[in-house]
Amino acid sequence: MSKYVKNLVTGDIKNRLEGVADAVLVNVIGMDSASTFSIRKKLRSKEINMLVIKTSMAARATDGTSLRPMFDNQAGSLALVWGCEDFVSLAKEVADIVKSKEFAKFELRGGVMDGEALTPEQVLAISKWPSRTEQISMLVGQILSPGSNLISQILSGGSNLAGQVKTLIENKEGEA
Repeated sequence: MSKYVKNLVTGDIKNRLEGVADAVLVNVIGMDSASTFSIRKKLRSKEINMLVIKTSMAARATDGTSLRPMFDNQAGSLALVWGCEDFVSLAKEVADIVKSKEFAKFELRGGVMDGEALTPEQVLAISKWPSRTEQISMLVGQILSPGSNLISQILSGGSNLAGQVKTLIENKEGEA
């Protein structure tokens, strides 16, 4: 491949990855086209992108970005997977594919999160974390819990008082 063509491909990769901060590397080499199509379709339905690239060209295209550390100690052609609402959700989707028996040759090779290179084991560990939406729901529950406890304590005292007043009224009406 001539230097001119390499520069064009590198520029295209750079444009596609503009704004991407977190991603996962997987190996899809050796898979048949039907399996690759199934994986791409499954990922696309969840708004996840997959791009098969030569690691040396990808390293050159991501030079100076947070994705660059991911390509250290990698060789050959790999697939770069990015997208989803957050990195944890992306890691969960990739881990599901890795664990499925349907795609035996789909291999997790690493990733990058917040500019730090991750091993495959670290990506699998991150896939067990709660996703962004799960974290938000837990946080909202923790914020609302003291308020609901306070409301129930205030209302329980008031309902006890109201019950006693009602009993007094009924006793007074019974006497009259």
